[in-house]
Amino acid sequence: MYLPEPPHRHGTPGRIGILLINLGTPDAPTTAAVKPYLKEFLGDPRVVEMPRALWWPILHGFILTSRPGKSAEKYGLIWTAEGSPLLVHTQRQAKLLKGYLGEFLRSKSEPSALSPTLSRERERGQSTVPDGTGSVMLEFAMRYGNPSIAAGLDKLKKENCDRILIVPLYPQYAASSTASAFDGVCAALKNMRNIPEIRTVRSFHDHPAYIAALAASVRDDWRQNGRPDVLLMSFHGVPRKSLEQGDPYHCECQKTGRLLAEALQLEPTQYRISFQSRFGRAEWLKPYTAATLQELGRQGVKRVDAICPGFVGDCLETLEEIAMEGKATFLGAGGGTYRYIPCLNERPDWIEALCAIVAEHLHGWNGAVAEASSRERALAMGAKD
Repeated sequence: MYLPEPPHRHGTPGRIGILLINLGTPDAPTTAAVKPYLKEFLGDPRVVEMPRALWWPILHGFILTSRPGKSAEKYGLIWTAEGSPLLVHTQRQAKLLKGYLGEFLRSKSEPSALSPTLSRERERGQSTVPDGTGSVMLEFAMRYGNPSIAAGLDKLKKENCDRILIVPLYPQYAASSTASAFDGVCAALKNMRNIPEIRTVRSFHDHPAYIAALAASVRDDWRQNGRPDVLLMSFHGVPRKSLEQGDPYHCECQKTGRLLAEALQLEPTQYRISFQSRFGRAEWLKPYTAATLQELGRQGVKRVDAICPGFVGDCLETLEEIAMEGKATFLGAGGGTYRYIPCLNERPDWIEALCAIVAEHLHGWNGAVAEASSRERALAMGAKD
């Protein structure tokens, strides 16, 4: 009934484990690989809240017979020699975070002691906590596709992790993303006899370090390429019904956008917040990104820069939908210049921000982590420089 437990080693202190979770990706940009991925994704009742008796015939009879081929073509446009961009960025973020966090825990200093310059130890992700304080093990997983959440938890348990922090890489909470990640964790725990202690990061949409990293990424781009007339902040959309039923996602996106605009000292006319990736005929959160770009293009706006603050790593929704389709939409409507500002990806300030977020949630476990407030303040002040 339950999976076999790793061999018990008496006298061995337990470890702390961290599991980063992102949405997922097919294994290849092919119809054959995309179909099972979409089946798992769209079969999640958190993603499509319809009675299965109604949704299943639509999913299997129509969507899975036509959409995988079209999606595979889009994945082919962004696929790299290393593989799926989302998988590559998540792997790198996990490796860098392990180095940053290990160095931070070992030093037991204030988070502000972290240098923006990556050390060799950080770059290799080989930094660990010395004996006596326990070591932190870190894995990453995908909610859909590979590597699975169950596989990630299994690896951590085999490393004797009896306390595990779950970190969904979604800045804004939504039932269809964050809660679904927690569902995946709970499903894996149901198969365990010896369940580890679990903590979760619910969201970090207004975390000072996250906002500071976003603002720094925009300022760095503008220093090289100049400022636009309008900064478009595009978030992934969800059905409007979810807002009416109590999902806080819309409010958290709006707060992220407002805080980013304040950090960049933008006037209300200098930025827009919109929602992308609409699926189906139901009304979704508005304004829609495509409609907003058409409106700006018809107004003859000379330059629009687009950024996706709801994603911490570039993926299909940012590289193809926003960078490519968004550009075509804006220019086709009569707009001038269009630029896409990449996600945070492996920026050192973002990895430091993620380290601060994780450190806060590890506080009290084995005396491992100190306060992260001073680093937050330093980063927040930097957002206005």
